[in-house]
Amino acid sequence: MILLAIDTATESVSVALHDGEDVVAFSEIRSDRQHAEALTPMIQHVCSQARIDLRDVGGIAVDVGPGLFTGMRVGIASAKALAQVLDVGVIEVSSVEAVARSVTSECDVVASVIDARRGEVFWSLNRTLDGAMRQVGEVQIGSVESCIVDIADRGQSVVLAGTGALRHREDFTERLSGVVPAFEFAAEASAVPSAAHVARIGYERARREEWVAAKDVSPRYLRQPDAEINWSTRSS
Repeated sequence: MILLAIDTATESVSVALHDGEDVVAFSEIRSDRQHAEALTPMIQHVCSQARIDLRDVGGIAVDVGPGLFTGMRVGIASAKALAQVLDVGVIEVSSVEAVARSVTSECDVVASVIDARRGEVFWSLNRTLDGAMRQVGEVQIGSVESCIVDIADRGQSVVLAGTGALRHREDFTERLSGVVPAFEFAAEASAVPSAAHVARIGYERARREEWVAAKDVSPRYLRQPDAEINWSTRSS
């Protein structure tokens, strides 16, 4: 089965094709203003690159967030539309698990930390169990301080990855030094979720038949969009 993966949840826009063995085509750009314009040409490009007709795609995997509201909506809307046209199912993948999957480290815990703006971060803690990356607890949103406390409470060595980890590197360094046995920061290449990892996670789930109907795919916001927050504030 050919699986098409889409990721537009952060500043990066990426698309990948998985042929059942591994990713056979991949395209990515870094921009927070061109998600809608870039996505369709990128899908066409990876299909051409892999010499695969879009009609041969047997499923869609999409990053459903958390992340940037506008970007998430672009990717999810495109995934739903393609799934309906192709009459295939959708696999939902979160941005934090896609970031965690990209990390290679000897540390006990992978902290996937994505910038949520307004001084907040999305995060999840992950461990390799039975040879696979597993999420420990729920995906959370909160202050950098809350994220640091959550990491420190585990008392294990940790590698921090994601745009939030890089943006608040000084805070993490200052507060975790001497508190956990060891910590490090993943490479900048692991800072944003990638459709290549969405594809790999998605294919594993497809094999377990964890499909979602296109109409049921929904973004994981974790908080209201800014426009709704502003309207609520003005109305109160």
